[in-house]
Amino acid sequence: MPIVYKICSKTIWDDAVCAGVFKGASIDISDGFIHLSSAFQVQKTADLHFKTGNDLVLVSFDDETLDGLKYEPSRGGELFPHVFGFIDTKLAISAFSLERQIDGSLKLPDDLM
Repeated sequence: MPIVYKICSKTIWDDAVCAGVFKGASIDISDGFIHLSSAFQVQKTADLHFKTGNDLVLVSFDDETLDGLKYEPSRGGELFPHVFGFIDTKLAISAFSLERQIDGSLKLPDDLM
């Protein structure tokens, strides 16, 4: 069961949960797919794209449950998971609140799968 992750604002995630469907953050909507990361990609994604902002969550999903999931080359040719379509929020395994550390980086869970 490969796990994939999405970092987004808690507000966006909470709104999606209320609606029952995650349609993505603004960058996802603009790019036409939902950007996700595998466990070994999450830290770099956080460091590159979430240098600022608070009230962020890390949402995890079993990649086998996601319709429209494709692994495509991105940063440095690495394969990244992308969902073409929307995600039923009931498919989320967890939503972990992220906190900023003193150095400004995000503290990720120790047990990324």
